[in-house]
Amino acid sequence: MVHVAALITFLACVVLSGAQHEPGFCAFYEECGFNPLVDNTTALIPPTVPCLNYSPARHLTGAHYSRLIEVCPMLDNGKKNTYACCSMKQLKSLENSLRLSRVILLRCPACAYNFAHLHCINTCSPNQTQTVEVTKVMNITTFQNTTDTAVVAYKAFISTTFADSAFGSCKNVRIPATGGFAIGTMCGSYGATQCTPQYWYDFQGDSSNGLAPLDIDFKLIKEGNTTGLPEGVVPYNGRALKCNETTPTKGQACSCQDCTESCQMIQIPPTTSPFTLLGEDGYLVVSVIVFCLLTFAFLLYLFVACFLRSRSRKDEEKGRGKGKGKDQNCNDVNQPLIDPSEVTCTDRNSLVAQAFLSSKFQFWGTLMATYPLTVLLLSAVVVAVFSAGLKSIELTTDPVELWSAINSRARLEKEFHDTTFDPFFRTNQLILTAPGREGHQYDSLLFGRTNFSGIVSKALIMQLLELQTRIQNIEFWSEDLNRTASLKDVCFAPLNPVNPSLTDCAVNSLPQYFQNSVNNINAKVNMTENGVTAEVDWRDHLIYCLNSPLSFKDITDLGLSCMADYGAPVFPFLAVGGYEGENFTDAEALILTFSLNNYARDNVKFKVAMQWEQEFLNIVQEYQNNPKTNFTFAYMAERSLEDEINRTTAEDIPIFMISYAVIFVYIAVALGEYSSLKRILVDSKFLVGLGGILVVGCSVLASMGFYSWIGIPSSLVILQVVPFLVLAVGADNIFIFVLEYQRDVRRPTETREEHIGRVLGNVAPSMLLCSLSESVCFFLGGLSTMPAVKSFALYAALAVLMDFVLQMTAFVALLSLDARRQDNNRCELLCCLTVKTQRANKPNEGFLLPLMRKYYAPALLNCYTRIIVMVVFIFMFCASLFLMFHVTVGLDQELAMPKGSYMLDYFQYLYKYFEVGVPVYFVTKKGYNFSTLAGMNGVCSSVGCDEYSLTQKIQYATEFPDRSYLAIPANSWVDDYIDWLNPGSGCCRLYSSGPNIGKFCPASEEKNICHFNCLGIISSRPDVAKFNRFLPDFLGNRPDLQCPKGGLGAYDKAVVMDKDTGEILASRFMAYHTPLTNSQEFTAALLRARELAHNITMGMRQIPGTAPDFEVFPYTVTNVFYEQYLTIVSEGFFTISQCLVPTFVVCCLLLGLDLRSGFLNLITIIMITVDTVGVMTLWGIDYNAVALINLVTAVGISVEFVSHMTRSFALSIKPTHVERAKEATANMGSAVFAGVAMTNLPGILVLALAKAQLIQIFFFRLNLVITLLGMAHGLIFLPVLLSYFGPGVNKAVLLQLQQEKEKAKQALEMKNHLKQAYENISYEDTEIKQEPDSSCTEPSKHVDRPSKMKESKVEVKVERIDSF
Repeated sequence: MVHVAALITFLACVVLSGAQHEPGFCAFYEECGFNPLVDNTTALIPPTVPCLNYSPARHLTGAHYSRLIEVCPMLDNGKKNTYACCSMKQLKSLENSLRLSRVILLRCPACAYNFAHLHCINTCSPNQTQTVEVTKVMNITTFQNTTDTAVVAYKAFISTTFADSAFGSCKNVRIPATGGFAIGTMCGSYGATQCTPQYWYDFQGDSSNGLAPLDIDFKLIKEGNTTGLPEGVVPYNGRALKCNETTPTKGQACSCQDCTESCQMIQIPPTTSPFTLLGEDGYLVVSVIVFCLLTFAFLLYLFVACFLRSRSRKDEEKGRGKGKGKDQNCNDVNQPLIDPSEVTCTDRNSLVAQAFLSSKFQFWGTLMATYPLTVLLLSAVVVAVFSAGLKSIELTTDPVELWSAINSRARLEKEFHDTTFDPFFRTNQLILTAPGREGHQYDSLLFGRTNFSGIVSKALIMQLLELQTRIQNIEFWSEDLNRTASLKDVCFAPLNPVNPSLTDCAVNSLPQYFQNSVNNINAKVNMTENGVTAEVDWRDHLIYCLNSPLSFKDITDLGLSCMADYGAPVFPFLAVGGYEGENFTDAEALILTFSLNNYARDNVKFKVAMQWEQEFLNIVQEYQNNPKTNFTFAYMAERSLEDEINRTTAEDIPIFMISYAVIFVYIAVALGEYSSLKRILVDSKFLVGLGGILVVGCSVLASMGFYSWIGIPSSLVILQVVPFLVLAVGADNIFIFVLEYQRDVRRPTETREEHIGRVLGNVAPSMLLCSLSESVCFFLGGLSTMPAVKSFALYAALAVLMDFVLQMTAFVALLSLDARRQDNNRCELLCCLTVKTQRANKPNEGFLLPLMRKYYAPALLNCYTRIIVMVVFIFMFCASLFLMFHVTVGLDQELAMPKGSYMLDYFQYLYKYFEVGVPVYFVTKKGYNFSTLAGMNGVCSSVGCDEYSLTQKIQYATEFPDRSYLAIPANSWVDDYIDWLNPGSGCCRLYSSGPNIGKFCPASEEKNICHFNCLGIISSRPDVAKFNRFLPDFLGNRPDLQCPKGGLGAYDKAVVMDKDTGEILASRFMAYHTPLTNSQEFTAALLRARELAHNITMGMRQIPGTAPDFEVFPYTVTNVFYEQYLTIVSEGFFTISQCLVPTFVVCCLLLGLDLRSGFLNLITIIMITVDTVGVMTLWGIDYNAVALINLVTAVGISVEFVSHMTRSFALSIKPTHVERAKEATANMGSAVFAGVAMTNLPGILVLALAKAQLIQIFFFRLNLVITLLGMAHGLIFLPVLLSYFGPGVNKAVLLQLQQEKEKAKQALEMKNHLKQAYENISYEDTEIKQEPDSSCTEPSKHVDRPSKMKESKVEVKVERIDSF
């Protein structure tokens, strides 16, 4: 037998050497049998090889000729002149082989034609011996059970001109399901980016990939180069079609998406240039101009004012020279008297308003102080009734519900998508690295030297598989299902969604390239390539699969599939990360992803999914803490974001409690009177401070309870911010009330209750001014569209209003009880104990008021200091105006995480290692007819489609990823459906016999029972009836090797049809964003996607049959979070403007239509707000919804800093602006400083200890900025501003004082005359004291204090109207 075999081999060699390369001869003919060098069980197509047969080409006639025209039309020379070197059987095998590639390449007819062209030349060319040289033959048993010589390898000589042109026609052909290039699946390990004509042909001639029946060594020869060519060989140099050419078989030119030559010139979209003036930053130039104008206007005002003042002084000096000076009563002769006609309507209205409010509040305060226990009881009942609603309180923790308005576009689009299609699946992911682990270089037999990083090692892949298997096998008891639940109960199973097993669950990882099989990873085999024999192992398979993830069989002798065990491909960017270009094996990270179905929150399986994710986190955290773990990794579950936010809130509650405790201690200590050490326990205000805190707490509880009653949900932001806000407002009012009570002396005939009522009458209008302004401000803020801002504003508005009401009732009653205790000299905490030291009946000014009166106010309102203050604050405003236009808009999601959270590591890994961004769906709504020819062409991107179709426009956008933020074009079910229907694909056939005759027959069925194709005739497009008939079959067809275009898994969830009419109600096309790393990029990506979708909508509405309201919109899971940043600037401007309006209106109304005071009040608050935004830019605080809430709060707190001071100045009757500003600064500024600034600051500083970055940045930093800027503007800038531009003295008040003095004088004179007439006794005449000259006594420094006349104990009282 050995001799026989040797003889046969020798004869074969003789035959090979004797074969001539001459025209008209064949090198082989007819099929011999199966290639003995290829495993028939693992081959993807039967490895049928031809028989060695050096003979003339055969003349084809009849059926043989017709068959050749169908398979190889390029060889047709007419019925009489057509010769070929292939039999009918060979044509059939060639057709079956070409069908596999045709399914993918048919989108571009020129490419498919060129691909078939070459293989037809190799197999059937009548001049076969001129282009082919047989290199290896073997004796095999033929199909007829005879022995014959079969060709198992040959060389094919091709001109580089043909090869390059054919390759060029195919290199851009897309796979719609993935958005990738078809050439990537046909170039082995090189992928689409590194593929060349030589690599492409090498893959086609490699029998190890299961697609080639024998080895073909393609030799690409340059034209004119004959070096090394066998004699008689002529490299094939036929004409390969360009992709933008039509084919001889009437195939149309390829579309732009598959052929760049078919594309028209794309204009690069213009970029938005920044605002510039004079070549500089436009905002900087504008800010400098504004600063110069304001400063110039102010200095001009000073110059004019000084000039007019000097003129006035000269006139006064001339008058004094004529003898005018002081009269005998020391009255200033030239002091003008107020004539009633000089009093304006505004002055009169102001006096009436103040008198009315003071009298009503005085009556109210006396009433509340008279019945304190009753008032406290009724207040407690009201608070309890309101607070009872807390039993049904609903805390919103879902970020979507918090930050996205229910009627916002993104929210409506999300609702449409999630109800029409399934919600985007829940992601549970690990990103694993192995830092410090050395890589290695692998010398592959097939792929050459390849670098493998330290983490891409067999040992670590096995460990990853072990971890993956452990997670996959999670089981737990579910109360909702009342049974043991596992991954298969909640997993996303695209190819078997109805009844999935564990292997049907979508798990993407690197071990999936080995079907999660340890045996496949350990597999090794010796393989011979180009005469070299070497061992191939998991590395060769991995290299191939990372570059050809869609392959059902690799090109090694391992014969393994690249598909995951659940039947779908795993794209490399889902398995590895941190690589450069296409060097996947040099990746720095491995990625493991478990996808779960995203159920609605009211679905029982939502809780099951949450339980599974918790078990997932437990295993991962345990694995991470294991010292034997070789990975350093980050991880997350879908629930992680919400969990971490809730966790940090709970952990930071003690910080807030400490903050409130510090504020309480400060209030209790600061409110006390400390005139005598012996009375310290009596004069302290510990219980009053506690009562004030309780009033604030009760107002917050009442507000929350009320809104809980009516069904408006609360949030953690409300719990954190509203108490702080109300505490600032409430503490200020408490300080103003209590300090005024301490500074005022009870009159001899006045009861304690009347004293409290009179004090309340003095200060309550100011308290009403601020509280009403803030409450109306926040109620208007409730018009905001942002749920979190809206609910915060409503809760804050009612809380501030309730705080004022309780201060006017419960706190007045508490102060009355405390005053009773203090009058009885009882200790505060030990009420049974009394002290003997009596309280001095004199005002207690404390420490701060004298300090500000003697030192601070004079220093601030010095003529030079005032100029400096104005210029500095104008500069601050203009600088902040410039910075405001450069504030960063957005909120990066990692800021919502506490320091040390595992999610921070995950975000860091995500941004560092992920190579693509989030998927984006372009969703079509009802109103578009996909089934018509125009409808299909308006969507698809293959041959015959519109140049500006839906998918083609998305493709154009991906050409500019830095502007469109799109990286991978959209998949297209329409394109794949058209290809699936095409008779050339062999996907859609009908049963020709049996019980299912006429019904859809999948490609996996034997061809002999499915003879008919679905379209009946060769056609590029189905008609309407067939489109609607076979679409459900396409969507339910599982893709396989025979038909990779099946829609199950890729598209079955992407098309929603009316069950009765078959109308397509909605569909979606998935693309991928570029990697997005911050909120600015997410926002820009959303904006660009919407612009693109609008453009697509407008184009598709022009297609006949499209409804006028048809719409295409982009959907990404992150849109609901980042949409707010598209409008938050205008939204914030609108909201803050709404808050500013009531501060102006209320101030004007309560001051009797004092427009100037209201305007100055408004200017100062605007400056505080603008300066706050400017400091935000400097301190790295982004502008977002949380910042907007704090800016709304800033307006409220600014009212406290500003409005009290403005009112105090407006009601002062000091003669000059400066003196009135000094009085307001000393009297009211001290109360504001103690009540607002010093109340907020200690509590804010404590927040620096919070773990949550959100609290540190937006509550500590921002509230500190707000408080400091409010204090600076209220206590420094505003007094100076009022001293220059404040309203004049209210002449109605002066007239009233003048009339009261005149009445007192007349009464005194009449009494004197009566006594002189009837009595001859001496008496002491007491005159009204005025400003002295050299012969006059020292007058009282307070003209607004009552004038006292000791004449028969007659007292003339002038009521204080300039009090607060």
